Amino acid sequence: MADYFPTVPKVTYEGPDSDNPLAFKHYNADEVVAGKTMSDHFRFGAAYWHVMRNGLGDPFGAGTALMPWDDGTESLDNALKRVPVFFEFLDKCAIDYYCFHDRDISPEGASWAETHSNLARVVEELEGEQKASGKKLLWGTACLFAHPRYAHGAGTSPNADVFAYAASQVKHAMDATHKLGGEGYTFWGGREGYASLLNTDMKRELDHLAALLHLAVDYKKKIGFTGQFYIEPKPREPSTHQYDSDAAACLNFLREYDLLDHFKLNIETNHAELAGHTMEHELEVAITAGALGSVDANRGDKLIGWDTDQFPTNIYDTTNIMLRILKMGGFTTGGLNFDAKRRRESHEPEDLFHAHIGGMDAFARGLKIAVRIQEDGRFDEFVTARYASFDSGVGAEIESGATDLEKLDAYALRITPPTLASGRQERLENLLNDYL
Repeated sequence: MADYFPTVPKVTYEGPDSDNPLAFKHYNADEVVAGKTMSDHFRFGAAYWHVMRNGLGDPFGAGTALMPWDDGTESLDNALKRVPVFFEFLDKCAIDYYCFHDRDISPEGASWAETHSNLARVVEELEGEQKASGKKLLWGTACLFAHPRYAHGAGTSPNADVFAYAASQVKHAMDATHKLGGEGYTFWGGREGYASLLNTDMKRELDHLAALLHLAVDYKKKIGFTGQFYIEPKPREPSTHQYDSDAAACLNFLREYDLLDHFKLNIETNHAELAGHTMEHELEVAITAGALGSVDANRGDKLIGWDTDQFPTNIYDTTNIMLRILKMGGFTTGGLNFDAKRRRESHEPEDLFHAHIGGMDAFARGLKIAVRIQEDGRFDEFVTARYASFDSGVGAEIESGATDLEKLDAYALRITPPTLASGRQERLENLLNDYL
């Protein structure tokens, strides 16, 4: 068996006192925390598009990544050569799941039929590697944004033939995901938006996007695919405005088009930041609707206005994320997928491991802190006390719908003016620091 990462041994847990940069200091897959192993809490996934396909270019420079196994061609043979490299990475980095776009794993062909044939061939290779290694597919998706045909959108394209191509691509990507036992399937509308409203019929485009999703729901039932469907919000870039701009917009769209029963959300930290939200806000919006399905683990850079997809190393962020995942009872079909790339200067193959190790350790620390916060209960006690006026009396009547404006008017006239209690924000921020 070839060794594509000869400088990297299999990464293991060595504990916080270890000075080995290729070891976990905090992530111990088999350690039981709050009744579950760490591996079950996180269900870590690696993104094929970043690990195997990201050349580390940026808007001002060519790619720097050293990938000695890759000949640089968009050929089927080269696509097949990448597969064992990826599974060696998963094995050495102790990551159990992965995610892919169809065009990450297989190239376009000279014809549309050849494109589908290429995908089917690479899926055979992936299936063999999964069986040999025990690794699993967290979710698959179709890349409906990179090819020039999707310059004006895919499901929202003004060209009906482009819509048909998109539908065809979704069908085959779903077939691939189903064949590989994928636990979910994601829709990300990178081009499903507009650059200008001067040339856009927004209502018609939204109707078409909903039509594509309903077709996918119907096909899912037909083939017996039981995985969860996800939509991943993002506000802009590459489009000026994307229709799946944030969690609330996605939920509104799904409700309007009678799709909410079929979809949950895949929330990404960097996308939340680009939408002007915090990650915890987006998670709360999804959880409140019973619609948080999975998480793309990364972070952005507040000094850069685009999707930097950096690895998550901020313990405050990982703690807040794990607090909310614990709050919803943990993942079922979803997981923490590292939709993150190395920095352009971190171009050697070994850097792939340093990046993922750091992210996995950061989430392990965040989990343990979140469990302590949850078990201690002081935040929950404060929030419960803050809303106590709604637990009885007029507050309970408001929440149960047992009152009306006239009754509330009469009530307000006979009480003394309300006295507000402090929100104690600084005290609670200090308390969070105490846990960290």
